[in-house]
Amino acid sequence: MSEFADLVDAHYQGLYRFALSLTRCADVAADLVQETFCVWAAKGSQLRDRSKAKTWLYTTLHREFLGHHRRASRYTDEPIDEEKEAIAAPESDADRQMDGQRALELLGALDETYRAPVALFYLQQHSYKEIAAILDIPIGTVMSRLSRGKEILRRQMTAEPSSGPKNILQLSPEALGQRHG
Repeated sequence: MSEFADLVDAHYQGLYRFALSLTRCADVAADLVQETFCVWAAKGSQLRDRSKAKTWLYTTLHREFLGHHRRASRYTDEPIDEEKEAIAAPESDADRQMDGQRALELLGALDETYRAPVALFYLQQHSYKEIAAILDIPIGTVMSRLSRGKEILRRQMTAEPSSGPKNILQLSPEALGQRHG
């Protein structure tokens, strides 16, 4: 396989999950990942240290998201859909999965300032240093945004009764893959 194909195989799923946590839309997330790899194809050869390709890809995806988000906020084509699916009473086996889905929904509703660091840390297992590089912010800012984001999620999870874990930290990365994979 080529170096590009190896890179796509190694990082596509993680990039997609990160994009999905940012956009909350599978189609837009897939587009962002594709745009990220297009940018890599055009500019990836400029990266001197290939061991930093993962960080470069996540940074590029985040920048593509910000650009897309700015454009989308100026021009919206989609009608607002206020209908929500009714949630059936959970069964004992489904309790944890439902809370995981609820945590992901709350994460998706979280302000972008906190959503990206929380998703990168808990769903993608990036270090503070990697998150700081990806988001182009100081490590101290990463730590404070993670702390505030966790607190907001914790308050939201405990504000409404739910059937299982009350903490985003108990959410496994596989839950995102099961839901959208």
